[in-house]
Amino acid sequence: MKKRRIIKGFAIITALFVALAVLYFSLIKYLNGEPQIMLNKQQAQFIEQCGEQHSQQYLDSNGVLNLAVWNIFKQKRSHWQQELSKLVQSHQLILLQEAKLNNGLHDFVNSIEQHALMAKAFKLFNTPVGVMNLSQSRATQACVYTEVEPYIRFAKSSLVAEYPLSNGQSLLVVNLHGINFDFKLHRFDKQINLVFTQLEHHQGPVIFAGDFNTWSLDRLSIIQQLAKRHHLVEVSYDVDVRTRIFGLPLDHIYYRGMNLIQSKSVNSSASDHTPITAKFKIER
Repeated sequence: MKKRRIIKGFAIITALFVALAVLYFSLIKYLNGEPQIMLNKQQAQFIEQCGEQHSQQYLDSNGVLNLAVWNIFKQKRSHWQQELSKLVQSHQLILLQEAKLNNGLHDFVNSIEQHALMAKAFKLFNTPVGVMNLSQSRATQACVYTEVEPYIRFAKSSLVAEYPLSNGQSLLVVNLHGINFDFKLHRFDKQINLVFTQLEHHQGPVIFAGDFNTWSLDRLSIIQQLAKRHHLVEVSYDVDVRTRIFGLPLDHIYYRGMNLIQSKSVNSSASDHTPITAKFKIER
């Protein structure tokens, strides 16, 4: 009798565990939704996976482009706005990861002149979270790509966008937040390869940047091999204060088709990541 009660109790616990797991994965799938893009910062509406719009302004200023890359940590720290304001004042293109489009960020984005583009990874309490581009000019076209974390099941997003340059070319920009909890690297490899396919047929300059979550040599090797195959060069820093795990930096900027003038790794406590910046000269 005692053995039967134990078996019955174990069966009930197993059934509850399975039911909770199904409920959890169903909820996360709902929160992830479909890959969607926000093109208009005033309306903040997320539409289909890709979108196009007209731009009457160049991204660069007299052939010079200032870029900043920063994981903003969902604006959890109180002085994120001061740090982001400084970046906006001195850069024509800012690539954010872990941007949480709550009232604070929405109000900030609407208070500045820059255009905003966002790739939703998931919604948390009906608030979109993902990667965001702030730019001097509109992107002429953009697409969102997502990949689901193997264990926690929340999605990570990447944003592939094109911007007009003053030399008549189009700059292809990839803003990526890399899969984190993937120890076999199947999904990480799939995510990186998917965005790199967008580079293959682009004839103009390229920026590939973001929080790649390269906390292992295997992860870093995947990025480096694909970058080399596509003729991308990584930006380095004289004083490197980038956020590191196991001694390896998580945030990177790769480029091609432009001349690097200067770069900087910025010391900041406004997030759990520090911003990185680069100044480029557009080839004529």
